[in-house]
Amino acid sequence: MPVEAKIVPHLTLSNATKALDFYKAGLGAKILAKMPAEDGKRLMHAAMTVNGHTVMMHDDFPEYNGGKSTTPEALGGASVTLHVSLKRPKDVDAWLERAAKAGAKVIMPASDMFWGDRYGQVADPFGHRWAFGAPLPKPKKKAKAKPAAKKKPAPKPATKRGRGK
Repeated sequence: MPVEAKIVPHLTLSNATKALDFYKAGLGAKILAKMPAEDGKRLMHAAMTVNGHTVMMHDDFPEYNGGKSTTPEALGGASVTLHVSLKRPKDVDAWLERAAKAGAKVIMPASDMFWGDRYGQVADPFGHRWAFGAPLPKPKKKAKAKPAAKKKPAPKPATKRGRGK
């Protein structure tokens, strides 16, 4: 099912610089911006496009969250899956393969789903889940067969009836 992005995800990462390298290699991302934090080690903000849509990110800053880390690794996983809507079913396999070669773990191999998409999922090395989906071709409608012409029942053979006894 085609989807148009209206919400921009903003990822928290344990190492945004390494993540950008992974996203470039594994998802074909184009880097839009990298803004270092005051410590010179972390990124306060970064942005990229994946499949033409913006994704923002930053390094983890526990000092701004009551001393708690908010990365998927620290939280035991991410509660959101980022879905990449593709045009052709074969693209799903290609995106899944490219992400896996760059270091993602395949969570759900690509397969044709009951809702009419080819779909698969990976977890990136930083704990974020990415899904790839594309609509499957709609089955061609079979031409309706014309109903068979109704046959007229054969006439009953004439019978001789005798006249009285």
